[in-house]
Amino acid sequence: MGGGQGGARHRWVFDPLDGTTNFAHGVPIFCASLALEIDGEAAVGAVYDPNRKELFTAEAGIGSWLNGRPLKVSAAATMIESMLVTGFPYNIHEKADEFLKTFGDVLKEARAVRRLGSAAIDMCWVAAGRMDGFWEASLKPWDTRAAALILEEAGGKVTGMDGRLWNPYEPDILATNGLIHDEVLRIIAPA
Repeated sequence: MGGGQGGARHRWVFDPLDGTTNFAHGVPIFCASLALEIDGEAAVGAVYDPNRKELFTAEAGIGSWLNGRPLKVSAAATMIESMLVTGFPYNIHEKADEFLKTFGDVLKEARAVRRLGSAAIDMCWVAAGRMDGFWEASLKPWDTRAAALILEEAGGKVTGMDGRLWNPYEPDILATNGLIHDEVLRIIAPA
């Protein structure tokens, strides 16, 4: 997978505060995110949202849960049925036109698009069926590692924004319920 593990078989990937800007402004959408990698693969993950007292967890090959109840992605089969969520990178001001074009292209074909401010919560909400898909560029492994495992174990699909195998040490991600994945890719991959 990359990322410079330095020969260690086990590595914790931790973000004590995903949604820092929200937290700093008093917006109650932020969380802590923790994943354990073994030999470069996510084995377990947890995302805790203290504002809603929601603990999302997953174990590779076993499943994912919200406060102990099994998670399952939505059954939305088309973009027009779907609510998607995204985020903008901290350097949005440098490439605003590029990001806003992609946002607009998705918005034209989806039921709705939201921007919440926490990649880990965004992906956990896809895992819980609250949202149907998520995409974002310029992320770090601590933003996505645990939530991606939670989403995959709930039946979702995760790739890069170009459709290739997702690498948590690359900066972009597309995470969906699986049913709308190709439709979203058709829109965002050219960007």
